[in-house]
Amino acid sequence: MADRITSFKEVMGNYPTGVTVITAFDEQNNPIGLTVNSFASVSLDPMLILWSIDKRSASYDSILKADQFAVNILAEDQSDLCVLFSSKVADRFSQCEWTQSELNLPLLSESLAVLQCKTFKQVDAGDHTILIGEVVDIQKAEKDPLLYHRRKFGPIPEAFHN
Repeated sequence: MADRITSFKEVMGNYPTGVTVITAFDEQNNPIGLTVNSFASVSLDPMLILWSIDKRSASYDSILKADQFAVNILAEDQSDLCVLFSSKVADRFSQCEWTQSELNLPLLSESLAVLQCKTFKQVDAGDHTILIGEVVDIQKAEKDPLLYHRRKFGPIPEAFHN
């Protein structure tokens, strides 16, 4: 079994993805957030996205209780935010620039895009829970994304566009 798990991690780590930071407010109205690369679109009508959270995550209970969240899609120059929101730092928001949206969500400044969502459905899936959100607001900038591949972060390689 350990060999299968190792192989699975290697295969998934070799699949390049974008990087997002999911943000919300907890029950005490404190901003919470975590780095996530398990993000995908689901449906256009209604407009739905999904991501998953590890049940061992420190913010697991708070995220599941939140009725809304924001998907901050990181730009190529935001690897510091990727590292910050995947760390064990307690007050991550004191170490970055963010604003509170009109929809009462914490949004990271200078992101490539932000999708503000209301929780549509939660699905138990092994050691994770899949959260499906209905997109209620979209903000976007003309930037390139931050990519994740083989446990490293970086911009789209120049050769990709040649």
